[in-house]
Amino acid sequence: MIDIHSHILNGVDDGSESLSCSIEILSKAEEAGFTDIILTPHFIENYYENTKSSTRPKITKMKKELYNENIIVQLHGGNEIYLSENTPDLIKNGKISTLANSKYVLFEVPFSNKMLNLAPIVAEIKSNGYIPVIAHPERYAYIQENPNEITEILNMGVFLQCNYGSVVGQYGRAAKRTVEILLENHLVHFMGSDTHKHGFVYENISSIISRMEELTKDKFYVNEITTNNPKNIINDIEMYIDDYPKKIEEKKKFSLFSLFV
Repeated sequence: MIDIHSHILNGVDDGSESLSCSIEILSKAEEAGFTDIILTPHFIENYYENTKSSTRPKITKMKKELYNENIIVQLHGGNEIYLSENTPDLIKNGKISTLANSKYVLFEVPFSNKMLNLAPIVAEIKSNGYIPVIAHPERYAYIQENPNEITEILNMGVFLQCNYGSVVGQYGRAAKRTVEILLENHLVHFMGSDTHKHGFVYENISSIISRMEELTKDKFYVNEITTNNPKNIINDIEMYIDDYPKKIEEKKKFSLFSLFV
């Protein structure tokens, strides 16, 4: 398996606080069967400005420590970018990192409100030759309230990365139910741990994968989104989005009201 979203790089954002903590998490990742991990510290303008040049020395140091500890996991650079109007230029100018130095760009948007200028920013990113990937769409309130909002994002040509932890309720019931809908409809392209200060996902990966297979009823698809599709990022191979339905089929009744009764 390949993890395309993690906050294991120490001392740069709200993730791992020390190199020793990072090595402990990476040891758990190796035991869980992850061969490659993309380190994606936050890039939030005027807050967490983890640039490509500032994170490179830390990644190099971490790779050396992995070698010393005989942990066989390949590390790659990246960012989880909080999307803004400046993002296309920051990517184009090389200030922030794409995923594993590929064409793929991981970004997040506000959790509470729908981002009204998402489409033009995504269009500019794509016009510059990059491939947008939205992080954990199942955690955004407006998508939880109406999962069909995701079709608008898909039709912009954006790929979806969901969190393993959402499958087992790590981010609450609404995120769990939303990721279930996306998985049931085979709309997820990549999975990621979004690991911060602990190895919860890596320690529980077997049960998470089993639940994903139950939801999708397709072991091949689960392998695609956990290994094969992420490998396309590592190898910088362009993927193409198929035509999507105008409406997502919800196989189980879902409402926010039901979460609190």
